[in-house]
Amino acid sequence: MILAAGRGERMRPLTDHTPKPLLQVGDKPLIVWHIERLARAGITQLVINHAHLGEQIESALGDGSRFGVSIHYSPERPAALETAGGIAHALHLLGSTPFAVINGDIWCDYDFTHLPALATAMQNNGDQAHLILVNNPEHNPKGDFGLHDGRVLNPPPLSGAYTFSGIGLYQPELFAHIPHGTKAPLAPLLREQIALGKVSGEHHGGRWIDVGTPQRLFALDNELSA
Repeated sequence: MILAAGRGERMRPLTDHTPKPLLQVGDKPLIVWHIERLARAGITQLVINHAHLGEQIESALGDGSRFGVSIHYSPERPAALETAGGIAHALHLLGSTPFAVINGDIWCDYDFTHLPALATAMQNNGDQAHLILVNNPEHNPKGDFGLHDGRVLNPPPLSGAYTFSGIGLYQPELFAHIPHGTKAPLAPLLREQIALGKVSGEHHGGRWIDVGTPQRLFALDNELSA
């Protein structure tokens, strides 16, 4: 599932007439970078949620066939349902086994070929989530979670914390209690499961950018175009 329902307030005025996942970097929309990488990894069944200007996303991407994938859409009306609420709203499209969720407003070179094996491991070990963590960017210097021996910690140890990349795998039952069509954030669910010892994780040391402001968008566009 690619999350594409956010309003993109920090990106205004760019997002007043264009949904954030369709903003271009390196001559293609942000979300297309994800779709192409997923397709190359053999992951071809995709769900995309949307709210703000969502019809533009459906028009731009269609059924996904030209990218070698199949896309199903999960519209959120009249407004976005936040991360956990949006996932819960789309559960009927996501199946009964662990699935990956990727923020539509990041750019990352994480190797998506790892995802199927991670999902299989989750089916066998009872973990509720697996998080991809990255080095802390300037705008989040304290990080989000700790990581030790493949387990995510909250609060993080004294040795420091990492930032959640916006790429994770989840068990469907993690969201089953959320009433359909209601807003719900993801962070409280994760902290609850971390406390129960049911969240694994890994550190990705490669390229990762939270494309949350026009300045970071323009910088990434210049880098990729070059």
